[in-house]
Amino acid sequence: MKHAPVTRCEQVPCAATLSFDAAQALLASVISPLGTESVLLAKAGGRVLAEPVRAAMDIPREDLAAMDGFAVRDADLAAGQKRFRVIGAAYPGAPYEKLIGRDEAVRIMTGAATPRGTDRVLLRELVTEIAGSIEIDEKPSGKPHVRPRGSDTLAGVEVLPAGRVLDPRALVVAAAADAARLTVWCRPRVRLIATGDELVPPGAASQGNGVPDSLSQAVLLMAQQWGGLAAGAALVRDDIALLTAAVAAATEDADLIVLTGGASRGDRDFAKSALAPLGLELLFADVAIKPGKPVWVGRIARTLVLGLPGNPTAAMTVARLFLAPLLTGLGGRGMAAGLRWERAPLIEDTDAGDRESFLCAERLNDGVRIIARQAASSQCMLARADALVRLPAARETLPAGTPVDLLRF
Repeated sequence: MKHAPVTRCEQVPCAATLSFDAAQALLASVISPLGTESVLLAKAGGRVLAEPVRAAMDIPREDLAAMDGFAVRDADLAAGQKRFRVIGAAYPGAPYEKLIGRDEAVRIMTGAATPRGTDRVLLRELVTEIAGSIEIDEKPSGKPHVRPRGSDTLAGVEVLPAGRVLDPRALVVAAAADAARLTVWCRPRVRLIATGDELVPPGAASQGNGVPDSLSQAVLLMAQQWGGLAAGAALVRDDIALLTAAVAAATEDADLIVLTGGASRGDRDFAKSALAPLGLELLFADVAIKPGKPVWVGRIARTLVLGLPGNPTAAMTVARLFLAPLLTGLGGRGMAAGLRWERAPLIEDTDAGDRESFLCAERLNDGVRIIARQAASSQCMLARADALVRLPAARETLPAGTPVDLLRF
């Protein structure tokens, strides 16, 4: 992974004067895709193409029947012929090999190669079969019901561009192009480290003291949704030495380490200082947004580090705003692919605060509604939220109907 030079923390903004857009621009200046690899088509689902796919042959590679029926010669129809002798059958993968003569027909199934000499398929429902022959009941339409060779695409033509995510539809096209292997961008390996003396694995809190670690698996799932490869998670107590050791181990195979907690200014919020002995270089620390002001991004050698707040909703909000574009940038799609903004009107009057805000919301048919009682530590409302609404630092009430930017959560 190649990066542009990054200055150390003393030389970059470490107070919340950095705007969201400026922070994204700083990220874009240092993020580039990881390396490429060749993978089997069967292993390529969900990956991102690093090289375009070109058709290895004409598609289809020969004239094919588009309907079930009987293959005949147009010249015979033009001459007024209405009765044809059926001399054989053609099926997909089992063509009729002989040349078709005058007033002859071949029974043919959809997808079968049309026999030599034929250029039309008579639909079954338009003819009557009589003792080895067919007789036309109804005049054929102008459609020949034949898919000509190369009518989908020709050999050598690009059918999938570089940067395309290999979703199910794209896999159909790649397979039809006869591509056994595809060159894709490597997926960023993501490790998550959750910090906090209070955190315990889910299921353990109700049996004793502690707070369930509600973020680790959720953030790793989000990483997978945006093209990352979840490489594991760890819980670490509020101990500088333990955190330093955990991050040092994670840098051995991770392209991106996500830290939750330890990002604020409390007595035990020492994530950045714990990483200083490992050579942490900060790209930025603190962004003028709400929630998520303490977010920070840096790197240790070749590994990027993203610091998220410990409060669940704030952490998930910041992960959507920063983790998603980081992963699409590292994974070959470009950072913009992780931040595709939409516009929708507010359904209710909404107050804009003194900082740019990204609030949990619900998309509805007639617009978007901010979920009431927003709190950085709230978790249950995440089940309802399917969007983040971006509000300016306006210190005013935005009336219902005001268009706003939103991001699908």
